Amino acid sequence: MKRREFTGALGAGVAALAGPFPHSRHQSPPVVDGERLLRSFEGLRSYGGTEAGGTERLAYSDADLGARTYVRELMRDAGLEVSVDSAGNIIGRRAGTAGDLHPILIGSHIDSVPDGGNYDGNVGSMGALEAAWTIHDRGLRLRHPLEIAIFQNEEGGLVGSAIMAGELKPGALDQVAQSGMTIREGIRRIGGDPDHLESARRRPGDLAFYVELHIEQGAILDESATAIGVVEGIVGIEWWDVTVEGFANHAGTTPMDRRHDALLAAAKFVQAVNRIVTSEPGRQVGTVGRIRAEPGAPNVIPGRVVASLELRDLDAAKVQRLFGLIEAEANRIGEASGTTFTFANRDLGSTPRPTQERVRLAVEHAAGELGLSHRRMPSGAGHDAQSFADICPFGMIFVPSVGGISHSPRERTRPEDLVNGANVLLGTVLELDRG
Repeated sequence: MKRREFTGALGAGVAALAGPFPHSRHQSPPVVDGERLLRSFEGLRSYGGTEAGGTERLAYSDADLGARTYVRELMRDAGLEVSVDSAGNIIGRRAGTAGDLHPILIGSHIDSVPDGGNYDGNVGSMGALEAAWTIHDRGLRLRHPLEIAIFQNEEGGLVGSAIMAGELKPGALDQVAQSGMTIREGIRRIGGDPDHLESARRRPGDLAFYVELHIEQGAILDESATAIGVVEGIVGIEWWDVTVEGFANHAGTTPMDRRHDALLAAAKFVQAVNRIVTSEPGRQVGTVGRIRAEPGAPNVIPGRVVASLELRDLDAAKVQRLFGLIEAEANRIGEASGTTFTFANRDLGSTPRPTQERVRLAVEHAAGELGLSHRRMPSGAGHDAQSFADICPFGMIFVPSVGGISHSPRERTRPEDLVNGANVLLGTVLELDRG
């Protein structure tokens, strides 16, 4: 299917995309109702839609509560049994025909960042719901039970999925969410029970598969005109605090050749990070995203700089090797400039979470059946899916983000790509169910 440029409101795309979009080279696979999907998607935006054209639906806010009620109503219309677990996740369930099989779980989140976009999380949530709705409408009989999860507070640290996976960090319940209440208070507000979170936990073997549809949040698919991304894994993240110690002195009376300028050394360090990370093939990334010079006066040579260093890649060994090269170069910079570098790992990162080949092949099969171009690629951002890496085989499906823009009111995915993604998700579920 050729992708069309879409520049108007999402609602205008509903009329342009009338009906289910069969894609077939031989026999047409089951496909979703594209018009209904886009109508449901547009209805979701009415909760927290902003004048700038985006969405601000912070976890536990009034907009979040309204959207959750809306989603539960849609789930019931789709023939699902609906519940809210103790973590506050919304669960829709459809029984399977084989009583001894574990559920296939699909879903995403509907909370947003402040002044965010309309697609992050919402595409996977509405796509999962539409896939289940299509199964219900067509009377398709799945061997496995099918569960649709709308995870709460993904943007605040994968809270809902982390609780389900038993990975919530100590003290997390007392952290203040972006809506201004603690996570503990927020869970109660959305119908969960923070005193009995254990009942929401899924353990290894409890699920057959987890599959999440999501926007790419990058530009690879859009720029390559590829319809579907088959996610190879979610990258690992390591984060260091970097301190550069020099010597603060008078900017007017200290000659240039007698300075131990910590900021100048830090500037060379930033350049070195970029040079080292880009010096070899691969999709690794490195970022110095924060830097502070002290004492911070225009007439004082900076004597101390505190900065950050973040490295991401699917290969944890590569991340550590790149860090070793960066640390060695920093020491050379320090020796030449009369400064010293120290690195403190923040231990706030995450390990790489590769998807399973069985799920990747199912996604590729579904895309191929629909005649959609696809490519394998990593996810450079974190997602609820990573919470399930130790519980069951998991995978992700990406659809294009126009211009690679995300977490912004300018975030956009074309209507036909929304429908393509839901169709591939449906096909993936059916393929995994066949075993």
